[in-house]
Amino acid sequence: MRAPLSIVIPTLDAAEELPATLACLVEGLEAGLVRELVISDGGSSDETTRIAEGWGANLVHGPAGRGGQLARGAAAAGGAWLLFLHADTHLAPGWTAAVAAHMQNRESAGYFRLRFRASGPAPRIVAGWAGLRARLGLPYGDQGLLISRALYQASGGYPDIPLMEDVALARRLRGRLTPLPAIAETGAERYLRHGWFRHGARNLWRLARYLAGADPHRLARGYDR
Repeated sequence: MRAPLSIVIPTLDAAEELPATLACLVEGLEAGLVRELVISDGGSSDETTRIAEGWGANLVHGPAGRGGQLARGAAAAGGAWLLFLHADTHLAPGWTAAVAAHMQNRESAGYFRLRFRASGPAPRIVAGWAGLRARLGLPYGDQGLLISRALYQASGGYPDIPLMEDVALARRLRGRLTPLPAIAETGAERYLRHGWFRHGARNLWRLARYLAGADPHRLARGYDR
């Protein structure tokens, strides 16, 4: 019987962070849990695709845009279960046991506890807010998403939008999202550049605008700036 889990990672010029992200996945390979690694690239100009090929990934190409990249990666994956991760998300040791236990339940999707690769009270406060938001039914993509293919397809999968694709899918999964007893550690570059609470407030404002019906493409342009 083949391993059940396909890991899908969208990338765009992610060469700096990707090797450490992939190294964290070796635990799942050694446990016989991971069937394949799918890298859905959006046109990287750095060493991202070379790194992916070196790790034996199934490399999928297409236009940049996280929603579309995730959807293409899912379509190319062959596992009965899908684990979506960002390119700078490092799963902490022990994640395999949490994932394997959750895979006994096909009725819900799972997400990880968030932690930032930064020190001080601000990262802990922002991560705590992320945990509260997730318990209210809106985990973001940097917390990962573990979901059976059947539930992914039944919920309509990721929409091809450049921002808020994680929120769009989470809203369709409302009531079927479960926290996993494992940690996903993410980079903090945007927070460090713009300020923890300033960037957090901007994210909250974008979320409110999206929920009120704002165009994700317009929100993405503001996010990129």
